[in-house]
Amino acid sequence: MASVTLKNIVKKYGDIEVVHGVDLTIEDGSFVVLLGPSGCGKSTLLRMIAGLESVTGGDVEIAGKRVNDKHPKDRNIAMVFQNYALYAHMTVKDNMSFSLVLAKRPQSEIDEKTGWAAKILNLEPYLKRYPRELSGGQRQRVAMGRAIVRDPAVFLFDEPLSNLDAKLRVQMRTEIKDLHERLKTTTVYVTHDQIEAMTMADKIVVMQGGRIEQVGAPLELYDRPANIFVASFIGSPSMNLIDGVVKDGMVDVDGARLALPPGSTATEGQQVVYGVRPETFTAGNDGLAGTIAVVEPTGSETHVVVRIAGREVTAVFRERVSFRPGETITLAPDATQSHIFDKASGQRLA
Repeated sequence: MASVTLKNIVKKYGDIEVVHGVDLTIEDGSFVVLLGPSGCGKSTLLRMIAGLESVTGGDVEIAGKRVNDKHPKDRNIAMVFQNYALYAHMTVKDNMSFSLVLAKRPQSEIDEKTGWAAKILNLEPYLKRYPRELSGGQRQRVAMGRAIVRDPAVFLFDEPLSNLDAKLRVQMRTEIKDLHERLKTTTVYVTHDQIEAMTMADKIVVMQGGRIEQVGAPLELYDRPANIFVASFIGSPSMNLIDGVVKDGMVDVDGARLALPPGSTATEGQQVVYGVRPETFTAGNDGLAGTIAVVEPTGSETHVVVRIAGREVTAVFRERVSFRPGETITLAPDATQSHIFDKASGQRLA
Protein backbone atom coordinates (compact mmCIF):
# COMPACT_ATOMS: atom_id res chain seq x y z
CA MET A 1 0.00 0.00 0.00
CA ALA A 2 1.11 3.59 -0.54
CA SER A 3 0.05 7.21 -0.42
CA VAL A 4 -0.28 9.31 -3.59
CA THR A 5 0.72 12.98 -3.57
CA LEU A 6 0.12 15.46 -6.38
CA LYS A 7 2.11 18.69 -6.17
CA ASN A 8 1.07 21.62 -8.37
CA ILE A 9 0.16 19.31 -11.26
CA VAL A 10 -0.27 21.03 -14.63
CA LYS A 11 -1.25 19.42 -17.92
CA LYS A 12 -1.11 21.18 -21.28
CA TYR A 13 -1.92 20.02 -24.79
CA GLY A 14 0.05 22.48 -26.87
CA ASP A 15 -0.93 25.93 -25.62
CA ILE A 16 -4.14 24.70 -24.00
CA GLU A 17 -3.92 24.08 -20.25
CA VAL A 18 -6.48 21.52 -19.07
CA VAL A 19 -5.28 20.86 -15.50
CA HIS A 20 -4.32 23.93 -13.50
CA GLY A 21 -1.92 23.45 -10.59
CA VAL A 22 -3.67 20.62 -8.70
CA ASP A 23 -2.46 19.79 -5.18
CA LEU A 24 -3.84 16.65 -3.55
CA THR A 25 -2.78 14.10 -0.95
CA ILE A 26 -4.36 10.63 -1.07
CA GLU A 27 -3.65 8.80 2.15
CA ASP A 28 -2.38 5.26 2.36
CA GLY A 29 -5.26 2.75 2.30
CA SER A 30 -7.97 5.32 1.51
CA PHE A 31 -10.67 5.17 -1.17
CA VAL A 32 -10.70 8.52 -2.99
CA VAL A 33 -13.12 9.41 -5.78
CA LEU A 34 -12.36 12.08 -8.39
CA LEU A 35 -15.80 13.44 -9.26
CA GLY A 36 -16.91 15.95 -11.84
CA PRO A 37 -18.62 16.48 -15.19
CA SER A 38 -17.16 15.34 -18.51
CA GLY A 39 -14.12 17.39 -19.46
CA CYS A 40 -13.26 18.51 -15.92
CA GLY A 41 -9.83 16.83 -15.98
CA LYS A 42 -10.46 13.90 -13.62
CA SER A 43 -9.51 11.13 -16.07
CA THR A 44 -6.49 13.11 -17.24
CA LEU A 45 -5.36 13.41 -13.61
CA LEU A 46 -5.80 9.65 -13.11
CA ARG A 47 -3.84 8.89 -16.27
CA MET A 48 -1.00 11.13 -15.06
CA ILE A 49 -0.88 9.14 -11.82
CA ALA A 50 -0.76 5.96 -13.90
CA GLY A 51 1.92 7.31 -16.23
CA LEU A 52 -0.30 7.04 -19.31
CA GLU A 53 -0.17 10.84 -19.71
CA SER A 54 2.94 12.95 -19.25
CA VAL A 55 3.02 15.68 -16.62
CA THR A 56 3.61 19.19 -18.00
CA GLY A 57 4.41 20.66 -14.59
CA GLY A 58 4.55 19.56 -10.96
CA ASP A 59 5.30 16.22 -9.33
CA VAL A 60 3.49 12.90 -8.89
CA GLU A 61 4.65 10.93 -5.86
CA ILE A 62 3.71 7.34 -4.98
CA ALA A 63 4.87 6.05 -1.58
CA GLY A 64 6.88 9.25 -1.16
CA LYS A 65 8.89 8.76 -4.36
CA ARG A 66 8.68 10.99 -7.44
CA VAL A 67 7.45 8.91 -10.40
CA ASN A 68 7.10 11.51 -13.18
CA ASP A 69 9.72 9.79 -15.31
CA LYS A 70 8.85 6.20 -14.44
CA HIS A 71 7.14 3.89 -16.92
CA PRO A 72 3.61 2.76 -15.87
CA LYS A 73 4.83 -0.80 -15.24
CA ASP A 74 7.42 0.54 -12.77
CA ARG A 75 4.96 2.55 -10.66
CA ASN A 76 3.47 -0.44 -8.79
CA ILE A 77 -0.07 0.52 -9.80
CA ALA A 78 -2.90 -1.46 -11.41
CA MET A 79 -5.59 0.17 -13.53
CA VAL A 80 -9.14 -1.00 -14.30
CA PHE A 81 -10.57 0.59 -17.44
CA GLN A 82 -14.11 1.43 -18.53
CA ASN A 83 -13.98 -1.00 -21.46
CA TYR A 84 -12.49 -3.95 -19.47
CA ALA A 85 -9.55 -4.33 -21.99
CA LEU A 86 -9.59 -8.13 -21.82
CA TYR A 87 -7.83 -10.38 -24.31
CA ALA A 88 -10.60 -12.04 -26.33
CA HIS A 89 -8.50 -15.12 -27.22
CA MET A 90 -7.58 -15.86 -23.59
CA THR A 91 -9.60 -17.64 -20.92
CA VAL A 92 -10.55 -15.90 -17.70
CA LYS A 93 -7.66 -17.58 -15.90
CA ASP A 94 -5.17 -16.58 -18.60
CA ASN A 95 -6.42 -12.98 -18.62
CA MET A 96 -6.05 -12.73 -14.87
CA SER A 97 -2.60 -14.32 -14.77
CA PHE A 98 -1.12 -12.61 -17.83
CA SER A 99 0.91 -9.99 -15.93
CA LEU A 100 2.39 -12.69 -13.69
CA VAL A 101 3.33 -14.78 -16.71
CA LEU A 102 5.06 -11.76 -18.28
CA ALA A 103 6.92 -11.24 -15.01
CA LYS A 104 8.03 -14.93 -15.21
CA ARG A 105 6.66 -15.75 -11.79
CA PRO A 106 6.70 -19.42 -10.70
CA GLN A 107 3.66 -21.42 -11.85
CA SER A 108 2.80 -22.26 -8.25
CA GLU A 109 2.59 -18.54 -7.41
CA ILE A 110 0.53 -17.83 -10.54
CA ASP A 111 -1.97 -20.58 -9.64
CA GLU A 112 -2.15 -19.46 -6.02
CA LYS A 113 -2.75 -15.77 -6.77
CA THR A 114 -5.20 -16.44 -9.61
CA GLY A 115 -7.17 -18.87 -7.46
CA TRP A 116 -7.22 -16.40 -4.57
CA ALA A 117 -8.49 -13.57 -6.78
CA ALA A 118 -11.09 -15.83 -8.43
CA LYS A 119 -12.41 -16.86 -5.02
CA ILE A 120 -12.70 -13.25 -3.80
CA LEU A 121 -14.53 -12.21 -6.98
CA ASN A 122 -16.73 -15.32 -7.33
CA LEU A 123 -15.09 -16.22 -10.64
CA GLU A 124 -14.10 -19.81 -9.84
CA PRO A 125 -16.82 -21.36 -12.06
CA TYR A 126 -15.72 -19.22 -15.04
CA LEU A 127 -11.94 -19.69 -15.14
CA LYS A 128 -12.05 -21.71 -18.38
CA ARG A 129 -14.47 -19.41 -20.17
CA TYR A 130 -13.62 -16.69 -22.68
CA PRO A 131 -14.68 -13.03 -22.30
CA ARG A 132 -17.37 -13.41 -25.00
CA GLU A 133 -19.05 -16.04 -22.80
CA LEU A 134 -19.38 -13.67 -19.82
CA SER A 135 -21.83 -10.94 -18.81
CA GLY A 136 -20.70 -7.33 -18.47
CA GLY A 137 -20.46 -7.64 -14.70
CA GLN A 138 -18.40 -10.84 -14.95
CA ARG A 139 -16.02 -9.19 -17.43
CA GLN A 140 -15.53 -6.30 -15.05
CA ARG A 141 -14.72 -8.77 -12.27
CA VAL A 142 -12.10 -10.38 -14.50
CA ALA A 143 -10.55 -6.96 -15.13
CA MET A 144 -10.50 -6.39 -11.36
CA GLY A 145 -8.99 -9.83 -10.82
CA ARG A 146 -6.21 -9.05 -13.28
CA ALA A 147 -5.42 -5.97 -11.19
CA ILE A 148 -5.63 -7.77 -7.85
CA VAL A 149 -3.14 -10.54 -8.67
CA ARG A 150 -0.42 -7.95 -9.24
CA ASP A 151 -0.74 -6.93 -5.56
CA PRO A 152 -0.21 -3.25 -6.46
CA ALA A 153 0.40 -0.36 -4.09
CA VAL A 154 -2.41 1.63 -5.73
CA PHE A 155 -5.59 0.69 -7.61
CA LEU A 156 -6.79 3.12 -10.30
CA PHE A 157 -10.36 2.85 -11.60
CA ASP A 158 -11.43 4.89 -14.67
CA GLU A 159 -15.27 4.95 -14.75
CA PRO A 160 -15.40 1.13 -14.52
CA LEU A 161 -19.18 0.85 -14.19
CA SER A 162 -20.39 3.16 -16.95
CA ASN A 163 -20.97 0.29 -19.42
CA LEU A 164 -23.18 -1.68 -17.01
CA ASP A 165 -26.94 -1.50 -16.57
CA ALA A 166 -28.42 0.18 -13.48
CA LYS A 167 -28.90 -2.99 -11.42
CA LEU A 168 -25.39 -4.25 -12.16
CA ARG A 169 -23.90 -0.87 -11.29
CA VAL A 170 -25.44 -1.05 -7.82
CA GLN A 171 -24.14 -4.59 -7.35
CA MET A 172 -20.65 -3.75 -8.56
CA ARG A 173 -20.47 -0.66 -6.36
CA THR A 174 -20.98 -2.92 -3.38
CA GLU A 175 -18.44 -5.45 -4.62
CA ILE A 176 -15.73 -2.86 -5.27
CA LYS A 177 -16.25 -1.28 -1.86
CA ASP A 178 -16.20 -4.72 -0.21
CA LEU A 179 -12.98 -5.53 -2.08
CA HIS A 180 -11.39 -2.36 -0.74
CA GLU A 181 -12.47 -3.22 2.80
CA ARG A 182 -10.75 -6.59 2.45
CA LEU A 183 -7.53 -5.50 0.75
CA LYS A 184 -7.14 -1.97 2.18
CA THR A 185 -5.21 -0.97 -0.95
CA THR A 186 -5.06 2.74 -1.76
CA THR A 187 -7.73 3.34 -4.42
CA VAL A 188 -8.31 6.27 -6.76
CA TYR A 189 -11.63 6.04 -8.59
CA VAL A 190 -12.90 8.35 -11.36
CA THR A 191 -16.61 8.87 -12.04
CA HIS A 192 -19.11 11.52 -13.13
CA ASP A 193 -21.84 9.76 -11.10
CA GLN A 194 -22.27 11.46 -7.73
CA ILE A 195 -24.25 8.49 -6.35
CA GLU A 196 -21.22 6.26 -6.95
CA ALA A 197 -19.02 8.83 -5.26
CA MET A 198 -21.30 9.28 -2.24
CA THR A 199 -21.75 5.55 -1.60
CA MET A 200 -18.16 4.40 -2.16
CA ALA A 201 -15.69 7.11 -1.17
CA ASP A 202 -13.85 7.84 2.05
CA LYS A 203 -13.02 11.19 0.45
CA ILE A 204 -14.45 12.92 -2.62
CA VAL A 205 -12.46 15.34 -4.77
CA VAL A 206 -14.91 17.53 -6.73
CA MET A 207 -13.38 18.93 -9.93
CA GLN A 208 -14.45 21.48 -12.51
CA GLY A 209 -12.49 23.02 -15.37
CA GLY A 210 -9.22 21.32 -14.41
CA ARG A 211 -9.34 22.59 -10.83
CA ILE A 212 -10.35 21.14 -7.47
CA GLU A 213 -13.47 22.82 -6.09
CA GLN A 214 -13.65 20.97 -2.75
CA VAL A 215 -12.23 17.91 -0.99
CA GLY A 216 -14.00 16.15 1.85
CA ALA A 217 -15.95 13.19 3.17
CA PRO A 218 -19.23 12.52 1.30
CA LEU A 219 -21.53 13.89 3.99
CA GLU A 220 -19.22 16.84 4.62
CA LEU A 221 -19.64 17.90 0.98
CA TYR A 222 -23.38 17.26 1.14
CA ASP A 223 -23.91 19.22 4.37
CA ARG A 224 -21.42 22.06 3.80
CA PRO A 225 -20.71 22.61 0.09
CA ALA A 226 -18.00 25.23 -0.40
CA ASN A 227 -19.66 26.86 -3.39
CA ILE A 228 -22.61 26.81 -5.77
CA PHE A 229 -20.98 24.29 -8.12
CA VAL A 230 -20.45 21.68 -5.38
CA ALA A 231 -23.92 22.39 -3.97
CA SER A 232 -25.54 21.72 -7.33
CA PHE A 233 -23.38 18.71 -8.24
CA ILE A 234 -23.69 16.75 -4.98
CA GLY A 235 -27.16 15.41 -4.19
CA SER A 236 -30.00 13.85 -6.17
CA PRO A 237 -32.32 15.60 -6.77
CA SER A 238 -29.88 18.50 -6.71
CA MET A 239 -30.06 21.42 -4.32
CA ASN A 240 -32.55 24.17 -5.15
CA LEU A 241 -30.66 27.42 -5.76
CA ILE A 242 -32.85 30.49 -5.43
CA ASP A 243 -31.75 34.08 -6.10
CA GLY A 244 -32.49 36.66 -3.42
CA VAL A 245 -31.24 39.73 -1.63
CA VAL A 246 -30.53 40.30 2.08
CA LYS A 247 -32.99 42.75 3.63
CA ASP A 248 -33.46 43.45 7.35
CA GLY A 249 -31.62 40.29 8.34
CA MET A 250 -33.72 38.07 6.07
CA VAL A 251 -33.45 36.88 2.47
CA ASP A 252 -36.04 38.49 0.22
CA VAL A 253 -37.14 36.22 -2.64
CA ASP A 254 -39.72 38.00 -4.79
CA GLY A 255 -41.37 39.37 -1.65
CA ALA A 256 -41.17 36.14 0.37
CA ARG A 257 -39.00 36.40 3.49
CA LEU A 258 -36.67 33.50 4.32
CA ALA A 259 -34.57 33.23 7.48
CA LEU A 260 -30.81 33.33 7.04
CA PRO A 261 -29.00 30.07 7.90
CA PRO A 262 -27.25 30.12 11.31
CA GLY A 263 -23.71 31.51 11.11
CA SER A 264 -24.30 33.29 7.81
CA THR A 265 -21.95 36.17 7.02
CA ALA A 266 -24.24 37.71 4.38
CA THR A 267 -24.55 41.49 4.68
CA GLU A 268 -27.43 43.91 4.17
CA GLY A 269 -28.22 44.45 0.50
CA GLN A 270 -26.01 41.61 -0.70
CA GLN A 271 -27.16 39.62 -3.74
CA VAL A 272 -27.21 35.98 -2.65
CA VAL A 273 -28.25 32.50 -3.69
CA TYR A 274 -30.33 30.61 -1.14
CA GLY A 275 -29.74 26.86 -1.24
CA VAL A 276 -32.33 24.34 -0.06
CA ARG A 277 -32.05 20.57 -0.25
CA PRO A 278 -35.34 19.12 -1.60
CA GLU A 279 -35.88 16.89 1.45
CA THR A 280 -35.67 19.83 3.90
CA PHE A 281 -38.81 21.56 2.58
CA THR A 282 -42.09 21.22 4.43
CA ALA A 283 -45.53 22.17 3.14
CA GLY A 284 -46.88 25.00 5.30
CA ASN A 285 -48.33 28.50 5.36
CA ASP A 286 -45.11 30.55 5.35
CA GLY A 287 -42.42 30.37 2.70
CA LEU A 288 -42.40 30.14 -1.09
CA ALA A 289 -45.83 29.91 -2.72
CA GLY A 290 -46.28 28.35 -6.14
CA THR A 291 -48.16 25.96 -8.37
CA ILE A 292 -47.46 22.23 -8.53
CA ALA A 293 -46.23 21.26 -12.01
CA VAL A 294 -45.24 17.61 -11.61
CA VAL A 295 -45.75 14.92 -8.97
CA GLU A 296 -43.40 11.91 -9.15
CA PRO A 297 -44.10 9.08 -6.68
CA THR A 298 -41.12 6.71 -6.36
CA GLY A 299 -42.53 4.46 -3.66
CA SER A 300 -40.33 5.40 -0.73
CA GLU A 301 -40.76 9.13 -1.38
CA THR A 302 -42.55 11.63 -3.61
CA HIS A 303 -40.83 14.29 -5.70
CA VAL A 304 -42.89 17.43 -6.27
CA VAL A 305 -41.84 20.08 -8.80
CA VAL A 306 -43.31 23.49 -8.03
CA ARG A 307 -43.24 26.58 -10.26
CA ILE A 308 -42.48 29.62 -8.13
CA ALA A 309 -42.14 33.06 -9.77
CA GLY A 310 -40.89 31.66 -13.06
CA ARG A 311 -38.48 29.11 -11.56
CA GLU A 312 -38.88 25.41 -10.81
CA VAL A 313 -38.25 24.20 -7.27
CA THR A 314 -38.16 20.53 -6.26
CA ALA A 315 -39.36 19.21 -2.91
CA VAL A 316 -39.07 15.63 -1.67
CA PHE A 317 -41.58 14.22 0.80
CA ARG A 318 -40.76 10.96 2.54
CA GLU A 319 -44.33 10.53 3.80
CA ARG A 320 -47.22 9.69 1.44
CA VAL A 321 -48.81 12.85 0.04
CA SER A 322 -51.86 13.49 -2.14
CA PHE A 323 -50.70 16.55 -4.09
CA ARG A 324 -51.95 17.04 -7.66
CA PRO A 325 -50.59 19.12 -10.57
CA GLY A 326 -52.25 22.53 -10.74
CA GLU A 327 -52.72 22.83 -6.97
CA THR A 328 -51.11 25.70 -5.07
CA ILE A 329 -48.60 24.95 -2.34
CA THR A 330 -46.33 26.87 -0.01
CA LEU A 331 -42.88 25.37 0.63
CA ALA A 332 -41.15 26.32 3.87
CA PRO A 333 -37.36 25.74 3.99
CA ASP A 334 -35.65 24.73 7.23
CA ALA A 335 -33.20 27.58 7.82
CA THR A 336 -30.99 25.37 10.04
CA GLN A 337 -30.39 23.08 7.04
CA SER A 338 -30.31 25.74 4.34
CA HIS A 339 -27.27 27.32 2.67
CA ILE A 340 -26.33 30.80 1.54
CA PHE A 341 -23.89 31.72 -1.24
CA ASP A 342 -22.60 34.99 -2.65
CA LYS A 343 -24.19 35.39 -6.08
CA ALA A 344 -21.14 37.08 -7.63
CA SER A 345 -18.41 34.68 -6.48
CA GLY A 346 -20.50 31.57 -5.87
CA GLN A 347 -18.72 31.02 -2.55
CA ARG A 348 -20.42 29.91 0.67
CA LEU A 349 -21.23 32.69 3.14
CA ALA A 350 -20.72 31.08 6.54
